[in-house]
Amino acid sequence: MIIGISCKLIQMESIPIYQPSLNGNEKEYVMDCLDSTWISSKGKYVEEFERKFSDYIGTQYGAAVTNGTVALHLALLALGIGEGDEIIVPTFTYIASVNVIKYVNATPIFVDSKLESWQMDPEEIKKNITPKTKAIIAVHLYGHPCEIETIAKIAKENELFLIEDCAEAIGSKYGEKKVGTYGEVACFSFFGNKTITCGEGGMVLTNNATLYERMGRLKSQGLAKNREYWHDIIGYNFRMTNICAAIGVAQLQQIDTFIERKIQIGRMYSSYLKNLPVKTHEPVGNVLHTFWMCSILVDDLKDRDLLRNYLAKNGIETRPTFYPIHTMPIYSDKFQYFPIAEYLGWHGINLPSWPGLTDEQISYICEIIRLFYEKIKVSKV
Repeated sequence: MIIGISCKLIQMESIPIYQPSLNGNEKEYVMDCLDSTWISSKGKYVEEFERKFSDYIGTQYGAAVTNGTVALHLALLALGIGEGDEIIVPTFTYIASVNVIKYVNATPIFVDSKLESWQMDPEEIKKNITPKTKAIIAVHLYGHPCEIETIAKIAKENELFLIEDCAEAIGSKYGEKKVGTYGEVACFSFFGNKTITCGEGGMVLTNNATLYERMGRLKSQGLAKNREYWHDIIGYNFRMTNICAAIGVAQLQQIDTFIERKIQIGRMYSSYLKNLPVKTHEPVGNVLHTFWMCSILVDDLKDRDLLRNYLAKNGIETRPTFYPIHTMPIYSDKFQYFPIAEYLGWHGINLPSWPGLTDEQISYICEIIRLFYEKIKVSKV
């Protein structure tokens, strides 16, 4: 047995799929906000978080916002994308990557993924460029970078904007560069289940001063730059609170530790599950895969939900991989077929993945998966 307990498997406490690790200065900084009374969108932590996070990724400017979806929405608004424009986006992604395209009345154009990396296929991007194409949203899914250098080259050759959706890939690298440094803008999420969290929050990064200024005005009700309470464009209230930013600053202080542990967890899953009829999500090429979610693909489609139910009965929470967006009712007005995305969506399971998981918990999860397949084998005899 994996966990080294002879004869009898010991039931562990319930294991959630994710929970934040709040072991640093989070409470101290939040209490500082409360004591100072700066709890809304003004305060020292907002600027500090913007500056330190953009420095960490390697860009000049950062605009903190309320969540990751808002970050994508703000990016599209700042780039002037709107009705009549087409945006290329993977269908195998979280729905926010696509919904924001509809928010600005543009049209999502779906592309398939690559089976080895689970990321959007650059060759499919090339096939779907038309005179109406305005931008590419390149999603780095589950902590694994997409082929961002190739995609950036395609965008440049076709004079397209490149928006990086890095919500699930904080700290991931393609080659020697962190994701989030290749496009006009990069968007991040700090939801409670992300690599670092603010509880809820997001960030848009850019190296373009004009875009940064536009985003600052758009996220703050369209406030004019040099005239108090004067609004000369339609804006939004997309601002992050000082309390959320304070948590973000404390989390950022621990980010290298979080990522190192998540990579260890991903390697443990790979090692323990290698002789079972599942495939782990392995890094492909010269990348740093930060394993936001440690995920598997079951070989047999019929096993996916049965395995999830068996894990749940043993106190282990999982979730399915993302269902391809083109299969959802709101985006399925015409028939489209993306075989790789559909395979990934129907066969995939996300396993518990937060950095506070113990080695014993990971061993227990893998042992339960092994026992499930043993039971299947016996039932077929």
